Amino acid sequence: MGVIKVGTSSWADQSLLRSGWYPRSANTPAARLAFYAGRFPLVEVDTSYYAVPAPETTQGWVDATPEDFTFDVKAFRLFTGHPTPVAALPRDLRPASGPSRVRRRDLPEQVYDELWARFRAALDPIAGAGKLGVVLLQFPPWLARGAAAERRIVELAQRCRPWRVAVEVRHGSWFDGAAQAATLDLLRAHDLSLVCVDMPQGHPSSVPPILTLTAEPAVVRFHGHSDAWRDGDKEDKFRYAYTESELRDWAGRLAELAGRVEDLHVLFNNCCAGQAQRDATRLAQVLAETMLVEAPAGPRRPADGRSVPAPVASAR
Repeated sequence: MGVIKVGTSSWADQSLLRSGWYPRSANTPAARLAFYAGRFPLVEVDTSYYAVPAPETTQGWVDATPEDFTFDVKAFRLFTGHPTPVAALPRDLRPASGPSRVRRRDLPEQVYDELWARFRAALDPIAGAGKLGVVLLQFPPWLARGAAAERRIVELAQRCRPWRVAVEVRHGSWFDGAAQAATLDLLRAHDLSLVCVDMPQGHPSSVPPILTLTAEPAVVRFHGHSDAWRDGDKEDKFRYAYTESELRDWAGRLAELAGRVEDLHVLFNNCCAGQAQRDATRLAQVLAETMLVEAPAGPRRPADGRSVPAPVASAR
């Protein structure tokens, strides 16, 4: 039976900080991460999508978390084809003039290469500590399946090696009819993890939740099923609470998949006022019941050795 790690897609979003999930004593970024890591063994780093962090920052994340903690790190948005504000680039790499948003084609090759070098340098402390799970390549909804798109996925994955890479595509053409088998074959051929996404269906960016293994680890992300997915703002799109029935159904499916993989990463992205943390906690509890494993008697231990009460968030 493989190891299931359950976590959330953020530990520092503003709605979570306002929700009261953190105690008042967790009043610094390091203290909040340590508190989070005392309750979950896995987190997705979302801030790296918006800007490349400094190595000093990521070293701080390493220092604030237990030895067995895992970070899945989302790639910088410019790399995956998203228009990126110039202000999100390091000051010394910003164009002197031009539009306020740029894409890869707008930057000299040496600048693009330097951005990758700094992204890799930021991940080095995490990888060096054995805490890097995957680099998540989340592609935009307009990236349709085709030869050029396939080459782009492979090229970006090569820039991430030797680290593990997970791929989330958000256009239905990748899974339409016979294309589904071809997409899975592509990922398997290049040792890339398919990100299985639970999300609203019937929208241009909708993809089916395909629960399968193309590479280790298997990765599942839960977006929820908000009615505001098409027209709502970011917070409304992810404002969703999973029901007990939904969590139990998914627990059974995840337990079955865990019998065929070594590692399974499960991340809740319905990050609105602590709902992701509540749903992740409950799923971990249901998984412990479903897989007939004992909940650890003691809490997880933060990096500083303090004991904190914590629900089960992983299972073997």
